[in-house]
Amino acid sequence: MASNGELKTTKPPPTPSPLRNSKFLQSNMRILVTGGAGFIGSHLVDKLMENEKNEVIVADNYFTGSKDNLRKWIGHPRFELIRHDVTEPLLVEVDQIYHLACPASPIFYKYNAVKTIKTNVIGTLNMLGLAKRVGARILLTSTSEVYGDPLVHPQPETYWGNVNPIGVRSCYDEGKRVAETLMFDYHRQHGIEIRIARIFNTYGPRMNIDDGRVVSNFIAQALRDEPLTVQAPGTQTRSFCYVSDMVDGLIRLMEGENTGPINIGNPGEFTMIELAETVKELINPKIEIKMVENTPDDPRQRKPDITNAKKMLGWEPKIKLREGLPLMEEDFRLRLGVAKKI
Repeated sequence: MASNGELKTTKPPPTPSPLRNSKFLQSNMRILVTGGAGFIGSHLVDKLMENEKNEVIVADNYFTGSKDNLRKWIGHPRFELIRHDVTEPLLVEVDQIYHLACPASPIFYKYNAVKTIKTNVIGTLNMLGLAKRVGARILLTSTSEVYGDPLVHPQPETYWGNVNPIGVRSCYDEGKRVAETLMFDYHRQHGIEIRIARIFNTYGPRMNIDDGRVVSNFIAQALRDEPLTVQAPGTQTRSFCYVSDMVDGLIRLMEGENTGPINIGNPGEFTMIELAETVKELINPKIEIKMVENTPDDPRQRKPDITNAKKMLGWEPKIKLREGLPLMEEDFRLRLGVAKKI
């Protein structure tokens, strides 16, 4: 267990459906994925569906997700898709809940800040209420944003963060911090089995093309022959984890015995200038790199300390940035209709 002292739960976890222990019927594992039509969610669904013992239910309101990300599973007997907003209660019988639902890019969460904080707080309360009723284990995808603009580098799970509570990003940062609080309160008070992943920057196919995140921005700009816009000063750093590595980490955390929080991310750290240079070199060497003004509260450094993920989950990322970017380029080319120049 990371960073939380000794946790004494007041009561044992609720028992799941009696079918779980049935002598004659080997029932499938029923898994709910909120936000399952989104970027990481849909890749998680792909991985879970590979296991024939899993039945997957996705709940998504398509605020930032897309049905297209799940098209290969629609109509599959072990798959179900519900258009649902997690700020409303949901009644389903499940064994595990992966709670990913929340806009996670600044463009979306600033566009509707109140919706973002409602999703984080009321959405998480609703999912915990569901977990309590049906005895499900629940995993929350929290974020490296809980560390704010960190004064400790790299960030271990024991670091409490440096967050502006009233900034334009606070609906997301503070929303996720409250979501973590709720998870631990339900765990201590009601014996709910919880898992918390603090996920760092993730990239790969199916990212929203114009979502304002730096990797998707740069690739889209490079493919459209537009200058790569680097936010000043360009020396701020991020760490980028390829989506298949991220999904592997989330599943290991859910299946393991640690509540977390556990950092899941790639400790390879790049400045924004280095990232722009890499995208330029790999995708479109002719374009220029242009400095633009920065957004408020943009953290100067982000790098996960993944000691706990290695030790407790046996997890570390395998795919390097130079291997992952071309896979994402291919996906963006298809979606933007830009053929590769020979």
